[in-house]
Amino acid sequence: MTDANAPADHTPPPPTYPSAPPAPAGAAPGAPVPGKTLGIVALIVAFFANIIGLILGIVALVQSRKAGHKNTPAVWAIIVGAVLTVVGIIVAIVLVSIFAAGAAELLRQCADLGPGTWTLDNGVTITCG
Repeated sequence: MTDANAPADHTPPPPTYPSAPPAPAGAAPGAPVPGKTLGIVALIVAFFANIIGLILGIVALVQSRKAGHKNTPAVWAIIVGAVLTVVGIIVAIVLVSIFAAGAAELLRQCADLGPGTWTLDNGVTITCG
């Protein structure tokens, strides 16, 4: 029974907080993230073998996304692999054009000089014919 003369209890109930989001299906707390190790390996490989690192990064990211996890190393492996691949292609194009220009100059000089061995004014010896 309650006492009619007692003051009424006006304290609010304690607040309720939402629970943590549930773990992805099949994931135990503290379990390794699928694709995380492959993402780290892909990031390292992306610096030395760009296209392979890029492919491994994509595979690692797909594995992690299927399990519902983020995989930052895999994302960085994709970025590094793609950027370094593009830079490598640009460098290769520049080098090929430089060597092609040198070969074209050599062919032009041989056409002007004719067959034989020639020493140019700058001390370079070329053999034509």
